[in-house]
Amino acid sequence: MPTGVAFTGKTAVWIRATCAFLFLALSPAGALAASRAQVEAQFQNWLATDMWTAAQSAGITRDTYSKGLSGVTLNWKLPGLVPPGSGDSTPKQQRQAEFGSPGNYFAKNTIANLVAGGRSRMKTHDRLLAEIERRYGVPGRIVLAVWGRESGFGRVKIPHDAFRVLATKAFMSTRPDLFADELVAALRILQSREVPAVAMKSSWAGALGQPQFLPTSFIKHAVDFDGDGKRDIWNSTPDTLASIASYLAHFGWQAGRDWGFEVSVPRNVSCTLEGPDQGRPISQWVAMGVGRISGKPFPAHELNATGFLMMPAGRHGPAFIVTPNFYVLKEYNESDLYALFIGHVGDRIQWANRGFHGQWDRVDGLYRSDIAKMQRVLEAGGADVGGADGLPGYKTRRSIGKWQATNGRDSTCFPSSELVRAIR
Repeated sequence: MPTGVAFTGKTAVWIRATCAFLFLALSPAGALAASRAQVEAQFQNWLATDMWTAAQSAGITRDTYSKGLSGVTLNWKLPGLVPPGSGDSTPKQQRQAEFGSPGNYFAKNTIANLVAGGRSRMKTHDRLLAEIERRYGVPGRIVLAVWGRESGFGRVKIPHDAFRVLATKAFMSTRPDLFADELVAALRILQSREVPAVAMKSSWAGALGQPQFLPTSFIKHAVDFDGDGKRDIWNSTPDTLASIASYLAHFGWQAGRDWGFEVSVPRNVSCTLEGPDQGRPISQWVAMGVGRISGKPFPAHELNATGFLMMPAGRHGPAFIVTPNFYVLKEYNESDLYALFIGHVGDRIQWANRGFHGQWDRVDGLYRSDIAKMQRVLEAGGADVGGADGLPGYKTRRSIGKWQATNGRDSTCFPSSELVRAIR
């Protein structure tokens, strides 16, 4: 470097990869293969130097490193790879339902299949689920809902080599540090001899086994519940289900409390009161006019406990008073809609109740880049949107509601094409 500065570690990796991809971007189409070959060579050098140094400092032996990563090449087919120097890291291709109508997340056929599969397995594994609930305090219906959502009750094929996925993402993704740490954790699992390299199968995102744990979560939360001396979340149903419960218990699942209740929210109760930082006793919500949409009273033991308003589509969809357990479910997946999906499916597995009473309105489909631009404008005005990441989380939703109220509009607390144009 002309500056005389020595760049090492992940900074050096980023610089090398950036240079390779800039070459790719500036080259004619005929140079594509050669450019990929250059990037592959940089990747192999990174494995031999920077990544090996990180692994060695974590106590990984050369033998383990070779077993996991010998012969590994980049997987160019993985989604979410944003080459350095390629511009906006907020892709326009939408892969998550939060960017369109939230109701799309709750497809009737998907829910019906999971509910039917969950009820069947609740009968098959009733003793196992009861034992797991005694140990961890997490109801069987919730464990089954997570299992069904993550891997179709173990039926979904988990096709990828975890080491190749994690190495690729550690080298060229938007979160290289995270995946480098996960790669080291995967090597730790291999070094423990608990799981052979050939069995380390993952999703395209590097999540392992039927519970879809990242390697660090496997190390912390996977359990051997069938007593065979191995934490086998790929093949063992007891290990899989108990590991899910162990994870939720670790993050504070409160035994004896539900995840939440669908409610009606009067117009005089602002949607800007949503969020885990604005909780109050459920009795106070009741005094404000918030009630269960079924007409039933809240359980007596819940009235003095804390509840939180949750409106994932603002005024365009069902509303809920949720308990801290809802936010435990979000530890599994940070999406509000995921946590709601798990709670809803779990309820229907156990009680055969119907879908939501409130209707999901059709709302404008927006690109993450559109929402991110709006978030940056709101931030510039002093709003806390939780970061301009293109995700309409609760902080963004209530910031929208406050902007609407300030500007003489009806607060809906949800983004739309018209709002994106107005908030500039």
